[in-house]
Amino acid sequence: MATEHADNSQHALTPSGYIEHHLSFNAQPMTDGAGFWTLHVDTFVMSVALGLLVMGLVWMVARRATSGVPTKGQAFVELVFGFIDDQVKNIFHGNRHSFIAPTALTVFLWVLAMNSMDFLPVDWVAGIVSFFGGEHAKWRAVPTSDINTTFALALSVWILMIFFSIKVKGLGGWVHELFCSPFGSKVWVWPANFLFNLIEYVSKPLSHSLRLFGNMYAGEVIFLLLGLWAATGVSGTIFGAILGAGWSIFHILIVALQAFIFMMLTVVYLAMAHESH
Repeated sequence: MATEHADNSQHALTPSGYIEHHLSFNAQPMTDGAGFWTLHVDTFVMSVALGLLVMGLVWMVARRATSGVPTKGQAFVELVFGFIDDQVKNIFHGNRHSFIAPTALTVFLWVLAMNSMDFLPVDWVAGIVSFFGGEHAKWRAVPTSDINTTFALALSVWILMIFFSIKVKGLGGWVHELFCSPFGSKVWVWPANFLFNLIEYVSKPLSHSLRLFGNMYAGEVIFLLLGLWAATGVSGTIFGAILGAGWSIFHILIVALQAFIFMMLTVVYLAMAHESH
């Protein structure tokens, strides 16, 4: 056991071991085997906690809102509400604005909160987790750097898109659209129409999820590489700190922009579900 502990410690000190450790999930198999039925505890806990935190803060501000001079918190929430509502009105012109706008607001704030966990120093998170869970405990604090999170969000939007498409057009109208658009309703073009629509339906959740995942995963890797550079010596510490500060400032834009893009695509997909080809 002592030899194994020493080997693990030595492995963790290497650059590859350092990156591998910080990019590993706290995975717990839900059955006797691993594979598909594996729960990433860190992703699940962070996602739920951040969702409750964000919605709780918005609920508290809404309950304390007044018609007089608003507080700073109320002014900020009203600014976000107005911004999201304007974006939805510019894209969606149907009669379900009362559902689409709150959905867009929830998606934006939740994704923004999950993305923002990338600003936490990974070594601080590792230190806290190691204190409670052991020296080699793994914990990834950025839920959106897990493809399971982004794909689950995109798949939820995809299911809503199909639901509203059937609700608006009827099951028969939706099936008719699958086979009769965009190339016409002639029998010999049905296979081409169906293949075209099938590719569209499959590509939407893939592109929706992979865009967010790729950007957040890459940002996490860059922070780790800058941390390794800062540990190489005095010059590495200086340049690592400078580049780390610059990347952090730039990453603020990425974090907010990716949340905005994910929210806008959600609104666009739900708006398309209410339209006919």
